[in-house]
Amino acid sequence: MRVYPDQLLRNISPLPQCCLIFGDDPWLCEQSRIALYQVAKQQGFDEKIQLTQETGFNWNELIEQWQAMSLFSSRRIIELTLPTAKPGTEGSAMFQSLMQMDNPDVLLILTGPKLAAEQTKSKWFKSLDAKGVYVPCITPEGAQFQRWLDTRISHYALSLSRDSREMLFALYEGNLLAADQALQLLQLLSPTAPIEPEQLTQYFEDQSRFSVFQLTDAMLSNQQDKAQHILSQLKSEGVAMPIILWSLFKELAVLLQLKTAETSGQPIQALWSKLRIWDKRKPLYQQALKRLSLSQVKTLLSTSSVLELKLKQQGIEDWTGLSHVSLLFDAKAHKALEHIAID
Repeated sequence: MRVYPDQLLRNISPLPQCCLIFGDDPWLCEQSRIALYQVAKQQGFDEKIQLTQETGFNWNELIEQWQAMSLFSSRRIIELTLPTAKPGTEGSAMFQSLMQMDNPDVLLILTGPKLAAEQTKSKWFKSLDAKGVYVPCITPEGAQFQRWLDTRISHYALSLSRDSREMLFALYEGNLLAADQALQLLQLLSPTAPIEPEQLTQYFEDQSRFSVFQLTDAMLSNQQDKAQHILSQLKSEGVAMPIILWSLFKELAVLLQLKTAETSGQPIQALWSKLRIWDKRKPLYQQALKRLSLSQVKTLLSTSSVLELKLKQQGIEDWTGLSHVSLLFDAKAHKALEHIAID
């Protein structure tokens, strides 16, 4: 049975035989795990066994744990992480066998990355889903993210103006973990007083995530000295590159939509509200649109994608490459740097 994270607590009493938490959003995955463990503890599941499907993983260990008597409590949780969400032939057969051996004293939790549509049609998935719940943890976007953000703002009992909410939306869409951490900080700094955008700037000016926001602003406005200085500061502070790339891709995606519309002769005025660009940031995009061609914007995206692939596939944080990308926000740099390849 498919159950979305915000519906989970309403659908796990009594607890099912197994719970499948799969998705690429770390905040939703972790919150789903926490909710499961809290409910399980209330129902007497006190012992936890954690397994990971690594190279050479012995699937017999799973069935042994399933059948073993607990040394510490009558009920146990077995959490199995599937890093690739591919149990293989042996794992698939094991899951199907386990689901034929009902054990009310064991809760099986499977975790892993986002499942493709064909994976949800596999025999192993169907056998588990028939006895449990499937929790897809997919990052909400657009209006769904706004609803999530509003819910979390209410959860922390914060009073934010419309502009402040729009600012948080622009800064954190696609990153629930960072958004929730920011709201926690705001609760500490201003638990009751209304919060305006100017206060948000003040609150976050010393936080790395807001520095990332300032970085992309400097890039859009072609303030190269400022952008390079912020990059150096972020590197020295140990800020994770995925946060920077996330913010960079977000701005480039917006810039691409605006430039594509402009190039095709479409009025871009209607896009400002559609893309949730608040008035104070419009001049940044207008400067970049005037300065860069559509081809140059696409070059910025493709070059940034190379950095992302290096990070994801090789674990390499290419700060020199990121500095190169920043320079490409200057139209003149495309010709000057065309002999330098980022690979």
